[in-house]
Amino acid sequence: MRDGIAVARAGRPAVAFVTTKFEPQGNFVARAEGMPDVPRVIVPHPVAGIGLDAMGELALQICDEVIGRLRNG
Repeated sequence: MRDGIAVARAGRPAVAFVTTKFEPQGNFVARAEGMPDVPRVIVPHPVAGIGLDAMGELALQICDEVIGRLRNG
């Protein structure tokens, strides 16, 4: 979340990726940083260690959402 906020503050289109387990914390951080509307995409937890094939499938599943959030916030 903090990386997405930093990119957005730099004036660049940003999307934060947050896993379902950490969605409440991501929302808290965004509010605490004064950037509650930073676009984010919620992905299943865990992502780490799911393997290359599963990561590729996840990327295909969320790519349209990521592009949409980059375009529209």
